[in-house]
Amino acid sequence: MVKTTEHSRREVIVGFTDFIFRHQCGPGPREKGHHLQVLVRDNNVEQALRVLKKKLQREGVFREMKARSAFEKPSEKRAREKAEAIRRQRKLARKQMQREGLLPAPKKAVRTR
Repeated sequence: MVKTTEHSRREVIVGFTDFIFRHQCGPGPREKGHHLQVLVRDNNVEQALRVLKKKLQREGVFREMKARSAFEKPSEKRAREKAEAIRRQRKLARKQMQREGLLPAPKKAVRTR
């Protein structure tokens, strides 16, 4: 177990925000151009880190970091993008059929705390 101090936790947060800033300002037509902001309430840094990680996950930052870690051949990129497009179209069709009543609605997960 690694013992972290308040100072090192702040460095982690600063590291994440630096990456987000570079991600936001980097080149590319698909950049969203907005900042992520996480508020630290009552000096609860752990909770703020969890919120930040969830926001980064939703924005796709981790997926992009993994994709940029190694070169992707153009043929692999085309195949991946085509598969993603097919997945999106199937998802939209499934949602439309659920709205029209042709498919049953998905069951909601029950949360326990």
